[in-house]
Amino acid sequence: MDDHNPAHHIDLLAYFITFRCYGTWLPGDERGWVNRQHNVRGTPMLPPRPALEDRKRGALRHPPARLTDAMRVAVEDSIRETCAYRDWELAAVNARTNHVHMVVSADGMAPEEVMRQVKAWATRRSREAGLWEPRRPLWSDHGSTVYLWSEAQVQAAVWYVLDGQDKHPGDSAS
Repeated sequence: MDDHNPAHHIDLLAYFITFRCYGTWLPGDERGWVNRQHNVRGTPMLPPRPALEDRKRGALRHPPARLTDAMRVAVEDSIRETCAYRDWELAAVNARTNHVHMVVSADGMAPEEVMRQVKAWATRRSREAGLWEPRRPLWSDHGSTVYLWSEAQVQAAVWYVLDGQDKHPGDSAS
């Protein structure tokens, strides 16, 4: 059985998808990072490598992308529009200044394809609104796709997307 083919996952409820803006989290970053050889869920991220991060920053062809308040609204609206058009169930979306989180159910669609489509439409809508420059990348090449198998996992992901960016479950409001 192909673990990455959602058609083979009868009990799959949703995906927790995260993608970053172009140039905002580079290999070597002090927050940790992964590469193709070290990208297994549950394993630690690779340690900071400032020289590598500096090299990658120097190789960027454009400045890092940041979402303004108007862009964040446009991106979220575009994701809602794409999900509605595709008949995907969007449980939560949150466009931050340097990344986007979403929880979505998309029967039979691989999470990578969901991510590809929402990124493409968000870019298009941002450019059509005059909020982003033509030919300048808005998003990093890929992102994170987490399969959610239980209602508890879906609820935890929704909480994180909507309320938990800088908090932990059980924290009191301050």
